[in-house]
Amino acid sequence: MRIRSRGLGAPADEVEITFAGRPLRARATDTVASALTAAGELACRETLDGDQRGLFCGMGVCQECLVAIDGEPGQRACMTPVRAGMTVDRQPARPDLASLAAAHGARDAAGATASDAGAPPSPLSVIPPRPKQQPRELACELLVVGGGPAGLAAAVAAAEAGISVVLADERPKPGGQYYKQPPEALVDDASKLDPQYRSGRSLIARARAAGVDLRSGLQVWGAPSRDELLATDADGEITLRPRALILATGAYERGVPLPGWTLPGVMSTGAAQTLLRAYQVSPGTRVLVSGNGPLNMQVAAELVKGGAKVVALAELARLTDPRRLPAVARMAAAAPDLILQGAGYGAALARARVPVLHGRALIRAEGDGRVQRATVAKIAADGTPVAGSEKSYEVDAVCVGFGFLPSNELARSLGAAHRFDAVAGGFAVDRHGDGRTSVEDLWVVGDGGGIGGARVAQAAGLLAGLDAARSLGRTLGSVQAQEEASARRDHARARRFQHALWSAYAAPRLVDQLAEPQTPICRCENVPLSAVQEAFASGIGHIGAVKRVTRAGMGGCQGRYCGGLLAEVGARAAGRELDEHDLFAPSAPFKPLPIDAIAERP
Repeated sequence: MRIRSRGLGAPADEVEITFAGRPLRARATDTVASALTAAGELACRETLDGDQRGLFCGMGVCQECLVAIDGEPGQRACMTPVRAGMTVDRQPARPDLASLAAAHGARDAAGATASDAGAPPSPLSVIPPRPKQQPRELACELLVVGGGPAGLAAAVAAAEAGISVVLADERPKPGGQYYKQPPEALVDDASKLDPQYRSGRSLIARARAAGVDLRSGLQVWGAPSRDELLATDADGEITLRPRALILATGAYERGVPLPGWTLPGVMSTGAAQTLLRAYQVSPGTRVLVSGNGPLNMQVAAELVKGGAKVVALAELARLTDPRRLPAVARMAAAAPDLILQGAGYGAALARARVPVLHGRALIRAEGDGRVQRATVAKIAADGTPVAGSEKSYEVDAVCVGFGFLPSNELARSLGAAHRFDAVAGGFAVDRHGDGRTSVEDLWVVGDGGGIGGARVAQAAGLLAGLDAARSLGRTLGSVQAQEEASARRDHARARRFQHALWSAYAAPRLVDQLAEPQTPICRCENVPLSAVQEAFASGIGHIGAVKRVTRAGMGGCQGRYCGGLLAEVGARAAGRELDEHDLFAPSAPFKPLPIDAIAERP
C-alpha cells in the first residue's frame, strides 16, 4: 500500500527500482527511505540478534536505515536519492565481503581461488576500488559548515559584505532540518508553499545571489585544525582551508529509550516531518505522536493535512495547567505570529478530532517486526509512568520527539569549550560576542552550539557572518550596520520567546525512567540498560570504560544517541553534576565513511 501525503499535489516522474528482489515504483524525487516508506517497507537493516531496524532520525545521524545498494552495503537510505534501475536490499548484520566483491566483478564466479580457499579474505582485497581521484584543496576566506537557517544567514551576511564564502552541507540541497525544501518537481504552484517553505526558499536564493559557493553533498569528516578540514564529496577527497570558520552544524533529536523504541516504524518527529515536507510521504496511515515540545504539535497537524489518521498527540508537558499562562503570555509578547501559528495547529487537530493528551507520553511500542501498537500513560514528576493510567492504540507508525542535542563533535574536536545547559538539556558552546568561541577565528551559531530554535539561529548566524567579515578586514557599510542592529533586536526577541517556551513546556526530564532492564540503551549494539547499570555499579567511573566493557557507543551513530544517556546514568550513579568530560571524546571520522575514501590501499 502506498502512503503518499496529499502535500503539494504536483505529479512527479516515476522510476522503477528493485527492493528485496521485487520491483517497486518510486518517484524520481524520492530518497531510498521515502520510496520504501511510501511502499510500506519499513525495515532497512538487520541486527546480529535477528531484529530489523528502519528509518529513525531521517537526517543521516543514527545509521539505522542502512541498506545495500547495487550490492554495496552501508548506504544511508535517508540520504541517498533513488535512480532508475537501482537494486536495494536490506543491510545484513554481517555483509559477505566475498559476495560483495563478486557482485562488482572483482572476483570470478567461482569465488576465491584454490590458493586462498579456507582463508578469510582481507577486506581491502575484496572491496572493489573506487576510481582514485587526485587530492583536491579548496581555499576560501570563510567556510560555513551547515546549510540550515544559521549557516545560510551567516554565509549571506559575510558574502554581501564582500567575503568569499564556501558553504558546505552534507545534505543533497541546502535548507537544513528547518528549511528543508521539496523538490521543484513537486511544486506546481508556489502559492501552495507555506511561510516556512517560502522563507527558506528566499534565504537560499539570497545566498546564491550573493555569490556563496554552495557545496551540497559535502561531508566534513575530520578537523586537524581550524584552518584544515578534511571532507569528501561525490568527486572524492577534498581538504578545506579557510581563513575563518563558522560552524552551524545544527542538532538532532534526543533519544529516550523505552520498550519497542527500535521497532521499524518508530521514528523521530523530525524524520516524519522530513518525509512529509521534503518528499510528500506520510510515515503511516495511523500515527501516534508523542514527546515534549511544539514540534510535535506541528508535525501532528501536518500529518492530518497530509491525510494520515493521528490517533493521539501525547505531550509530556501539562500545557493546560493555569500556572503556565504567564509563560504563554511572554511567548505571545515576543512572537505573536508563532502563537497564532500554534493556535492554527491546535485548531487543525481539533477539527480532525485528534485527542491531545497532556502530562502523558509514549511508554511502550509493540509489534511483530514493525510497530503495531503504542501505549501512553501519565508521567509522574520523577519521570516514571503512573500505574493504571495506560491507554493503547493500534498504529502503523509512531513519531517521538523529546527535545534536541547539539551536533557538536566538530566544535569539540577543535577545542571549543562547552558547558552543560540544564534548561535546554545538552552541552552548549561557551560563546561571547557574536558567536565567537574560545578558539581564534572560530564561530559557532545555531543549535549546534546550544538549542535555541530557528529564529535565534538565523539572527545569530547573521551576526556571526558580519563579525567574521570584520575580522577578515572588511568595513561594513550602512546597509550592513542596519541589518546588524535589526538582527540584534531579532535575536533578543527570539531568545525571550525561547526562554518562555521552555517554561511553558517544562516537564520531567526523561533519561532511562521508561526503560526496562532489557531495553536497548545503545541502539546500534543492542546493549541493554541492565548491562550499563552493572558496569557503573562495578566501579567503572567513565563512559569510555563502559564502552570497552559493554560495546555501548561502538556502533554507527558513534554514541550520538547513547552517549548522553550513558553520561547521565553515570553522573547519577556517582552523585555528581554532568560536565563536558563525561561525554565520549570526539574523533575522526565524525560519521562512518567507506574505508577506501580515507585510506590508501596496500
